[in-house]
Amino acid sequence: MNKEKRWDIFYRWQSANPKPTTELNYDSAFELLIAVILSAQATDKGVNKATAKLFPVANTPQAIFDLGVETLKSYVRTIGLFNSKAENIIKTCQILMEKHGGEVPRDRAALEALPGVGRKTANVVLNTAFGEPTIAVDTHIFRVANRTGLAPGKTPLAVENRLLKVVPNEFKQDAHHWMILHGRYVCLARSPRCAECLIADLCDYKNKNL
Repeated sequence: MNKEKRWDIFYRWQSANPKPTTELNYDSAFELLIAVILSAQATDKGVNKATAKLFPVANTPQAIFDLGVETLKSYVRTIGLFNSKAENIIKTCQILMEKHGGEVPRDRAALEALPGVGRKTANVVLNTAFGEPTIAVDTHIFRVANRTGLAPGKTPLAVENRLLKVVPNEFKQDAHHWMILHGRYVCLARSPRCAECLIADLCDYKNKNL
């Protein structure tokens, strides 16, 4: 995969979807943070169903903290790992109030210090809420980066670092959204839809399903 091919790939994605964004529903940086914490090993659709009931009732650190763990669990119990996620969210809300004035910090170290927030979650918040050119590598991006040859790597961090080096700057802000959507709807894990793929002729995958 050379840089001309990479540029063409992102140009095609941009032409087809000029303003990609997360499929999680949110109206503030805090709502996004909570939604992303809940989305670990869960679908965006499932998270959206839960937050559609939760956020009208509580959508600030203080309000969710005041619900308490058990009440919060009742709102998110349809989501996988809801017990630990609810506990982490309550702890995160407490830290946001005590250390950050109730605001979501625009700082990687501060974000990753929050319970339930790892590098991927921090990258999503920095990119989507604050406009930072970060790339959050989930299972979809890891697969797409390796399968297409865009940025091969043995670990999510290796893929992230490679993508940050090779993605052209003009596409970096939106790169992870295009790649997630591509992995979610086209470059499927078991049976990639190569026949309807925008970048099939640019992709290095040898076993194309055409």
